[in-house]
Amino acid sequence: MDRKEIKKYLFIGAVAVGVMLIIKNLSYIGGFISLLCTAVYPLVLGCAIAFVFNILLSFCERYYFPKHNGKFVTYSRRPVCLAFSICIVLLSLLLITKLVIPEVAGSCKVIYRAMPDIVDKVKNWAIENSSSIPDIQKKISELDVDWVSISENIVKFLTSGATGIISSLAGIIGAFTLSVTKIVVAVVFAVYLLIGKDSIKKGVARMKNAYLDRKTAERVQHIFDVTRTTFRNFFVGQFTEAFILGVLCIIGMLILRLPYAVMTGTVVGVTALVPIVGAFIGAALGAFMILTVNPMQAVIFIIFLIILQQIEENLIYPRVVGSSIGLPGIWVLAAVTVGGSVSGVMGMLLGVPVVATLYKLVCENLEKKEAEKGIGVPAPRPDKNKSQSGNKK
Repeated sequence: MDRKEIKKYLFIGAVAVGVMLIIKNLSYIGGFISLLCTAVYPLVLGCAIAFVFNILLSFCERYYFPKHNGKFVTYSRRPVCLAFSICIVLLSLLLITKLVIPEVAGSCKVIYRAMPDIVDKVKNWAIENSSSIPDIQKKISELDVDWVSISENIVKFLTSGATGIISSLAGIIGAFTLSVTKIVVAVVFAVYLLIGKDSIKKGVARMKNAYLDRKTAERVQHIFDVTRTTFRNFFVGQFTEAFILGVLCIIGMLILRLPYAVMTGTVVGVTALVPIVGAFIGAALGAFMILTVNPMQAVIFIIFLIILQQIEENLIYPRVVGSSIGLPGIWVLAAVTVGGSVSGVMGMLLGVPVVATLYKLVCENLEKKEAEKGIGVPAPRPDKNKSQSGNKK
């Protein structure tokens, strides 16, 4: 064998040995990858927060004394606009919390107080409608729910199982503290990214030009531009669509004189950030809240929201979000399904722009290949002037 064949077989042997080592130590490799993902998670979350905040930051910077380029304005533009953006987000979250949480707590209290009457009504209805089956009617009539005994048992459980509750509470507090710490680290990292985004762009551009050839660098830049544009258009469109839907829901509920109009409209708007599934979540929460006041009004709310969802899906969403990302509805459904299975609500939210980016890149590559092979390219139309001159000749 010559030297080329020897290198070839040595490479195949090395790959085989590497695969065997990976299979043998798969559990250790999985644990290392899991540890690495846990360690990197705050930084990845910080990048995501920085990307979303950058949309609002760029908007504020465009209107921060745009005609003044003095030294003070130039140096204060970034920190002032960043602080203003953070304040807008915090005030929005505070307003949503202020509108939703007290109403939900009040509804839970109403349900707790009305539960005995609801159970008695259901029991009486079942007895009246089971007269044809005496055995079942007898068992239902003998059924008795002692709410006092249930309350005493709950208190007894809480007092006797204090040790278990304390340990569980300690675990919950520990997990909550860890989550808050990760979020704080992510927010701080996002702030650093936003403050130094210009220098980061210059550094990335220098590395790209230094380590990649011109064709590869242009391809990487194109992929980055498509990804950034798609994600930006999706988030801007999704927030706009959610705001419009929430406002329309509030206005419609006020016209129909349904209870909890502002709170329910806020919930519907917030849950509408999740494509497709968010509408059903908002409808369920809103109907549950209205059900505590009047069941008939809950039915009216569901009918109203179904009509509003049809208007939103056929008129608002295609114009605000659909046209901006250019993704067919079947792929939106697939992205939400797969993203939700992988990473819950966050996967549902991020799955659509990820699939939209891949869809655009694949379509561009497909059109390029078709153009190279002459497939799907329309034949050139004959020039009328040339044909007329030919006929004259």
